[in-house]
Amino acid sequence: MTKSKSFIRNLIKFVTSYRNKGESVEDLEKIAAQEQKQFPFETLVAATKNFHPTQKLGEGGFGPVYKGKLGDGREIAVKKLSHSSGQGKKEFQNEAKLLARVQHKNVVNLLGYCVHGAEKLLVYEYVVNESIDKLLFKSDKREVLDWKRRYDIITGVAKGLLYLHEDAHCCIIHRDIKASNILLDDKWVPKIADFGMARLFPENLTHVNTRVAGTNGYMAPEYLMHGHLSVKADVFSFGVVVLELISGEKNSRFNQDSESQNLLTWAYKLYKNGQSLDIMDSMLVSSAVPDQITMCIQLGLLCTQSDPQLRPDMRRVVVILSRKPTTLQEPTRPGYPGSRYRNRRPTGSSSTAGTSGESKSHSFGSTTNTKSATATASTSGLKSPIYDPHGKRPVQD
Repeated sequence: MTKSKSFIRNLIKFVTSYRNKGESVEDLEKIAAQEQKQFPFETLVAATKNFHPTQKLGEGGFGPVYKGKLGDGREIAVKKLSHSSGQGKKEFQNEAKLLARVQHKNVVNLLGYCVHGAEKLLVYEYVVNESIDKLLFKSDKREVLDWKRRYDIITGVAKGLLYLHEDAHCCIIHRDIKASNILLDDKWVPKIADFGMARLFPENLTHVNTRVAGTNGYMAPEYLMHGHLSVKADVFSFGVVVLELISGEKNSRFNQDSESQNLLTWAYKLYKNGQSLDIMDSMLVSSAVPDQITMCIQLGLLCTQSDPQLRPDMRRVVVILSRKPTTLQEPTRPGYPGSRYRNRRPTGSSSTAGTSGESKSHSFGSTTNTKSATATASTSGLKSPIYDPHGKRPVQD
């Protein structure tokens, strides 16, 4: 049933109830507000016990997240966006309405939004289990993620990204795909979460130049260094997550090999030496499917190649994962800040003429902080990226 039909049905139910029970006209407004995905601020205050510290689930790049419970019994997660966001009320409402139409098995459902004075809030469905980073990077919990579960996570995230990039009502680039933004439900189904930095992408462009907002260790080099944003930025981040799931190593804290700058270069070196399986997490020994793991390592390296045009799109990734291990093309060297990235202009127009300056970072995995930089439309000179000293408050478009 379409949303419009659902709305009409609710109106009919209300009118019948209104006539029979004499309910107030204000109730009609509440129904209309619910169908339009708007939550009254008072509702969210009550649901979260006035955003009490005991209700706090955590804090992401764009603000704290609180657990709440609505009057109808639904459990929710409420994200309060940072006041430093430069996005206006109208732009936020428009984007939130569009994101609220996103519905997929592997994407956390955005139930709605709220604007109250300077407060901008996003309301998500509550997902019971933790994010994969809390399981993957803690040795006392990692064993629950056997290879089958990790492979299912890889496949589910790929399907969720394919939906966002190609099958949703408009192309949506997440911009912050990482282990902590992938949640697991009670059946271990992965769900892409946290759309605080999501960007709706114009269909007629190959890329746009934009202010950079993301987490170090997951950002594609062309995006971090030049502000060039396309779906291939999400593909790069996905590739990092794939290699993290296989190795059990966090890219931004990598220290397994003194000769490798990060997890990506280590995986690439071992791959070229015919030793791909040496990056495999020791916890996977009893459940490993070697051919499948080898294929996923190669896929992760293909997704993290320096040149975005060489990376597969998510449709190709899903096709690869749905088949038995097969022969894939050879990956080129992975990209990372400080590496040589050929700034080759893709076919098609861009929304702006210039680029931002290069990052001065020489190690892709040097810190876990979230970074931000400003891309400029001027070609008169290069500007150095502006890094947020707080580390957890990236610039938002």
